[in-house]
Amino acid sequence: MSSDDERDEKELDITSSEVVTKYKSAAEIVNKALQGVLAECKPKAKIVDICEKGDSFIKEQAGSMYKNVKKKIDRGVAFPTCVSVNNTVGHFSPLAGDETVLEEGDMVKIDMGCHIDGFIALVAHTHVIQDGPITGRKADVMAAANTAAEVALRLVRPGKKNHAVTEAIQKVADAYDCKIVEGVISHQMKQNVIDGSKSFLSVTTPETRVDDVEFEENEVYAIDIVASTGDGKPKLLDEKQTTIYKKDAAVNYQLKMKASRFIFSEIKEKFSHMPFTARSLEEKRARLGLVECVNHGHLQPYPVLYEKPGDFVAQIKFTVLLMPNGSDRITSHTLQELQPTKTIDDPEIKGWLALGIKKKKGGGKKKKAAKKAGETSTEAEPMEASSSAQE
Repeated sequence: MSSDDERDEKELDITSSEVVTKYKSAAEIVNKALQGVLAECKPKAKIVDICEKGDSFIKEQAGSMYKNVKKKIDRGVAFPTCVSVNNTVGHFSPLAGDETVLEEGDMVKIDMGCHIDGFIALVAHTHVIQDGPITGRKADVMAAANTAAEVALRLVRPGKKNHAVTEAIQKVADAYDCKIVEGVISHQMKQNVIDGSKSFLSVTTPETRVDDVEFEENEVYAIDIVASTGDGKPKLLDEKQTTIYKKDAAVNYQLKMKASRFIFSEIKEKFSHMPFTARSLEEKRARLGLVECVNHGHLQPYPVLYEKPGDFVAQIKFTVLLMPNGSDRITSHTLQELQPTKTIDDPEIKGWLALGIKKKKGGGKKKKAAKKAGETSTEAEPMEASSSAQE
C-alpha cells in the first residue's frame, strides 16, 4: 500500500499541518467573502443578489487554489450564503426571482461557509444597516450573542463537558434579558462532515437532546449562537421558502418520479457532502423533484424559521480549532459599536470572559514579562451598557 493510500484510509485531522493549512485557507476565503457581502448590505439591495455574490466569490477564490495537484481536490461553498433579516432566524437564501430587498435599520444576519478538500470554515455575523452605534434592544441581542460566543470560545476546550457550555450560554442571554433560540446546535466538524456527532445545544429543551460529551484536543467545532429579543421559539411560516438542503447518505429509498431521479443524480454529483441551495440546480425540474427527495429522507431541509414580527434575532458563528497550544478561532468579523441597555455584573460570566484561549508556556520571569509586553490579551470584555444608555 502506498503512503498516499495509507493517508486516505486514516481519518485526517489537525494533527496534520497540511489539514490546518486547508482549514485556514478556507477561513481566509470565507472571512473575505463576509467582508464583501457586508459591503453589499445597503438599503434597497436585493437579498438574492447579495447571496449570489457571496457564493460566487467563494467558488472563484477556492477554485483558484490547489489547481496543480495530482489528485483533484474538491473545494468551494460549504454552506450557501444566507441573508436573514430582523425576526427571520436564518437560512434565508431565496431563489432567483425573489424581489425581497434590505431596508435602512434592518438587522441582517449573514451566514456562509467555504471548504478546501472537505475541511470546512463556517462564519455568521450580525450587522444593522445604519450609521453610528447600535442602541436599545438591537444592541442587547447582538451583545448577548457575541458575549455568549466569547464565553463558548473559552469553555469549548479539551477536558470540558458540552453541557457546561450550554448552561453558560443560557446564563449570558439571561443577563441581557434575551432568549437563546431553541434548536440551534453547534457541531464538531471533520473532513466532509459539517454536522459531526459530537455537539452541544445553545439551550436545552425537552424536544432537543444531545449526548453528553467531552471536548478533546485536535477537534474542530463550528460554534453557533442565535439570540432573540422574543421568546426563542421560532415557527415555520412557509415551507416554500426553504431552499437549502443536504444529502443524507444513509437513505436508500428508490425515487419514483423521473424529475426526482434527475435532480438527485445532479445533487449526488455536485453536492455529495455539503449543503446546497436550490438556486444551483436546474430550476424548472428542481422544485418538483426536491419534494419527493425531502419526503423520503434523501435530503435534509434547512427551514426558514421566524420569531414574531417586531422581535430581533442576532447570530454569531465561528470555527475553532482545538490546537495543542490552545484554541484558534479562524473565522470572525468585528461588530459595530454596541450600546446595550444591560450591564454584565455576574462574577461567573466575568470569570469566564477572563479565561485565556491560548495555553500558557512555562519559562523564567523575564521570558514571561517579555511575552506579556509583546502580546495582546486574549481576555474578552462583556458588552457593557454605555452611560448614555443607562441614563
